[in-house]
Parts: sequence; C-alpha cells; structure tokens
Amino acid sequence: MRQISLGSTGITIPQNAFGALPIQRVTMETAIKILRRAYEGGMTFFDTARAYSDSEEKLGAAFEGMREKIYIATKTMAKTPEDFFSQLETSLHNLRTDYIDIYQFHCADRCFVPGDGTGMYECMQKAKAEGKIRHIGITAHKLNIAQEAIASGLYETLQFPFSYLSSEKEESLVQGCIDKNMGFIAMKGLAGGLITHSRAAMAYMLQFDNVAPIWGIQRVEELEEWLAFMQEEPVLDEELKAFIAAERAELVGEFCRGCGYCMPCPSGIMINQCARMSLMLRRAPSKNWLSEDMQTEMKKIENCLECGACRKKCPYGLDTPTLLKKNYEDYKKVLAGEVKVQ
Repeated sequence: MRQISLGSTGITIPQNAFGALPIQRVTMETAIKILRRAYEGGMTFFDTARAYSDSEEKLGAAFEGMREKIYIATKTMAKTPEDFFSQLETSLHNLRTDYIDIYQFHCADRCFVPGDGTGMYECMQKAKAEGKIRHIGITAHKLNIAQEAIASGLYETLQFPFSYLSSEKEESLVQGCIDKNMGFIAMKGLAGGLITHSRAAMAYMLQFDNVAPIWGIQRVEELEEWLAFMQEEPVLDEELKAFIAAERAELVGEFCRGCGYCMPCPSGIMINQCARMSLMLRRAPSKNWLSEDMQTEMKKIENCLECGACRKKCPYGLDTPTLLKKNYEDYKKVLAGEVKVQ
C-alpha cells in the first residue's frame, strides 16, 4: 500500500486508515481486538471524536504504551473556549496520551478564524503552543464551509464526506487542499452504507495521492477486507469504472447518508434510518428492515410535525420531511408485496 503525506503536517501514513466511530457499538474487548489487528495489518492513522461516546476510551486502552507508533486524530464540537479546553482534557485522558496529532473542529457550521469574536481558533493556537495538539484540522459536511476553510489557509487538514458518489464540486476540494498544502481526510467513503463494493470504493480513493480514507469499521471481517488492500491495491480498470458509472446513475441525487445530524426528531422519528429505507431495502437487504420494530419506527413518519427542524439541520440541504414521506410510501408497498426487493 502506497504512503501519503497529509499536507504540511509531516504525517505520512498508508493510504488506508481507520474511522473509529463504529467501535462505540461494540464491547471494549472486541474494540481492542479490532484496533490492534488494524495496527498489525498496517494501519497507523486512527480518527475518532469526543462525540463518539466511548470510542476514545477504546483507542486509549488498545494503544497504551505504543503512542509513538500511531497517529490519532480526534474532534471537538465545542462552541466556547471553556468547553474547548474541557473537551480537550477529556480526550487526552480517554486516549491515555499527552498530545493529539490532529485536533479538529467537528462538523463545523462556520469557519473559525482569529479575531472572529469566538476565541475558538485562538484556543487551537494555544493548545498547539502548549504541545497538547500538534496540528489544527476541521471537519465539515457543507461545501461552503469546506471551501472557506481551504481558502483561509489556517487549517492543516480538512475532513469531508468523499466517495465515488461525490460531485465535481466535492472533488475540487481535493485539488484545493493540494494547492494549500492541506491534508484531505475522506470520511463516509461508503456513503453511509449505501456503497457495498469495497474494491471499487478503494480504487476510487487511490486516484488521489493526497486523500486519506478513514473506513468505519466495527467487525473483524470488515477490517480484513480493507487490510487485504495493503498487499494488493485495487486498480480502477474499465470494469470498475463502468460499475461506478452505473452506481452514480442510480444513487447521485437526494439520498440520506444516515449521518444523524438532523436528530433528535421532536416526533421521535428515527430519521437517519427511515429517510433512506428504500435504498437500504434494495442495497443492503435484511429481514430486520421489515421487522415489527422497524415497522413501528416507519409508522412514526405519519406523526411528522412538518416543523422543518430536520431540514434546517441537514448538512446536505435535503428536504428531509418530503424524503421521509417518499420512503414511507415505498415501504408500505414493499410490506404489501406490491414492490419486490431482494
């Protein structure tokens, strides 16, 4: 597996990294097993966040005593300097370390800059001067925020959703990071579970020699798929190009990535699953989607208040209430046997 450098950070890693959001869903024992296997298999970059419940603690437990052998990126959703330093200290404690390689503003809804009145960028500078963080990064889901972060020249890395479903505008961010000597960390490389072809997903990423994909992993068998690419890199040949073109024709447009930033819903709707149910039934078929529990969850869409809160919070600008209703109508047809899925 080729090595890439994350912009001006000096961090050089295999172009195959670990996204630690999903390990919050498994036991400590399982998480440690997965994380150590990832390192043994060649992964050296691990991305987590203060918001991912106990993910940081699991990383800390897995890698205590071998800190210099790996790179850790984590994130803060703090909006005030007080919360910033509180969360930073919590992250350092959980990760069992005295420094974080890349500290990122998480899901930023604005591009913090010095002198903007918030004091937030100054917090990053202070933490860096104290040696508690080594590099300043930002994560975003909105294109304009990512573009502002690149143009500012203030950030050493950008983390942004990126997959073979990305548009030309999203791909242009990669070149923007090259021009500014920024590292580009690709999250949601599987588009929230809608992409199921790992070879195609990796082959797409390998076109870009400054992109570090972080794959969300919570099972050993999933991890082994990615580790196999350490020995044999997939090539974006004509067959995979044709496959990706067909995928884009089917999926590019208004679909829910399942990020959950629209939640909680005042009506209790499980938006991050219900708003993409049609696609999940067809692309990741499971009897669980048609279980009594899930039928109950889908029926909650009938109680939508049309308050628009989910629409306002969606980082992709989706008309979520309309999307929910479309998915519910399709779901009812599947239940009634009017529409067949796998």
